[in-house]
Amino acid sequence: MKKSVLIVCLGLMVVSCFKVPISGRRQINLLPESTMIGMSVTSYKEFLSQNPSLPTSDSQSQMVKNVGAKIQSAVTRYLGQKKMSDRVKGYKWEFNLVNDNTVNAWCMPGGKVVVYSGLLPVTQDEAGLAVVMGHEIAHAIARHGNERMSQGLVTQLGGIGLQVALAQKPKETQDIFMQAYGIGSTLGTLKYSRVHESEADKMGLVFMAMAGYDPSTAIAFWERMAKQGGAKPLQILSTHPSDETRIKDIKAFLPEALKYYKKS
Repeated sequence: MKKSVLIVCLGLMVVSCFKVPISGRRQINLLPESTMIGMSVTSYKEFLSQNPSLPTSDSQSQMVKNVGAKIQSAVTRYLGQKKMSDRVKGYKWEFNLVNDNTVNAWCMPGGKVVVYSGLLPVTQDEAGLAVVMGHEIAHAIARHGNERMSQGLVTQLGGIGLQVALAQKPKETQDIFMQAYGIGSTLGTLKYSRVHESEADKMGLVFMAMAGYDPSTAIAFWERMAKQGGAKPLQILSTHPSDETRIKDIKAFLPEALKYYKKS
């Protein structure tokens, strides 16, 4: 990397350092969050055009929307109390269920959430679904995608600005955006991504607890996930913590998460 580019990047890092809610970890985001939200809206619409969401009349779709609305309300209230409402500035929340056997869910900046129907047999009920949706919403609130894309622009495109990257290397920039949400990874960023996953686990426990769901149910959910089978790479080669590590960390954090839980 050229010295001048490095100096610019370091300068941006100084003025772009933020503190993640709940964890308190300091993070560096080089990109305007409004730009990330704009890119996510475009990608979200494109995804739904190719993968139509199930109608609101569908009972499972309604469950996804209900759980999402409860967590949204709790998160918005919490951030307001902590004077961190800027974290959701420009958010226009959407919660959609798509008919796909993939065991997955995700949330883009701006509160654009998708749950795949293949996940529901594993979540089993609202509480199980809240574990996953709390986790995915935590990724967006913590701006993990911004961090990942910031790093990608520096390591893959030599630190050029986003607008220049979009104009000169649109495909590469789009690829980096998709990678920021877990679609692709490289060994150089694996440790970084595992930090995000663990942080989202803890934040998600608090979010679901504030929304009225018992965070203790997360243990049974991740135990069910661990039984899904399939070849799993060693933890050092994975962007996610091992099942054993994740469950151990969740158990350790539960006493803190339970402080936010009140039975409805």
